[in-house]
Amino acid sequence: MKENRLLAKWLNNDLSEDELAAFEASPDFEKYQKIKNYTDHLEVDDLDENSMLANILKQKKTTPKVVPLYKKWMFRVAAIFVLALGITFAVKNFVPQTQTADFGEKTTFLLPDNSEVVLNSDSEINYKKWNWNSNRRLELKGEAYFRVSKGRRFEVQTSLGKVSVLGTQFNVKARKNRFDVVCYEGRVKVNYANTQILLTHGQSVTFENGKQVNMRVNSLKPEWMDNQICFYKENIKSLLDEVQRQYNVTIELNAKDTISLFTGKLPAKDLDVALQIISTTYHLEAKKVSKNKIIFDEK
Repeated sequence: MKENRLLAKWLNNDLSEDELAAFEASPDFEKYQKIKNYTDHLEVDDLDENSMLANILKQKKTTPKVVPLYKKWMFRVAAIFVLALGITFAVKNFVPQTQTADFGEKTTFLLPDNSEVVLNSDSEINYKKWNWNSNRRLELKGEAYFRVSKGRRFEVQTSLGKVSVLGTQFNVKARKNRFDVVCYEGRVKVNYANTQILLTHGQSVTFENGKQVNMRVNSLKPEWMDNQICFYKENIKSLLDEVQRQYNVTIELNAKDTISLFTGKLPAKDLDVALQIISTTYHLEAKKVSKNKIIFDEK
């Protein structure tokens, strides 16, 4: 350590006479002297601090940004949330929409143009929401009442026929081989097989097994919306089918007379009265064998 301190002072010419004499007498002095003589002839350029700093910054590598684990988790949750929103939007807008009314129920809903639809029991409607303005068309299975907003053509497609309207109120029923259309306001165009007919306010048409029946109606809306089941020249099997829909029951018929036609009304909220009317009309006896099953036998 002492020798190093003396070497430093010797290089800076800070040794005293005694220290210099002692240093020159050391065994390594000759080596130190040769090194000093060589370095005295070297020329070193002036230090450019600004250039050196610029080079250091240029060569400096960017430190990777470390994202905390909890932030990564939040990013994933946000991505899943956005994906879920996208799927929900697609389902609501691009996937065909379906509205149903189960046995013993009625369903009311609005179409994209605010047209109102009321589905009767055991009925279904399918439509596309995303292009409704350019394709105002839906498919109906069963029976429904429509209160259509004014606008472009509106079409109801069933397995038995098609109804085209322009701002009106009407009822469509398509069950088995029977197709009924009633116009309560405005006009509707009905297409059935090769037949096309125009109905106006208070007119109705029925197609069944190739036969057409035209009638006048005085009501302002379908009777079933007031909890009454209305029939016009329908056989007992069709009558009992409708009772099963409205009351969500199972009915078994043990009778020979299934041809006689029924015209009239049955209540949709009083099963006992409905069964009594059917029994009296067809000379049958109704038995409730369980809460949801009824058997009609001949008297």
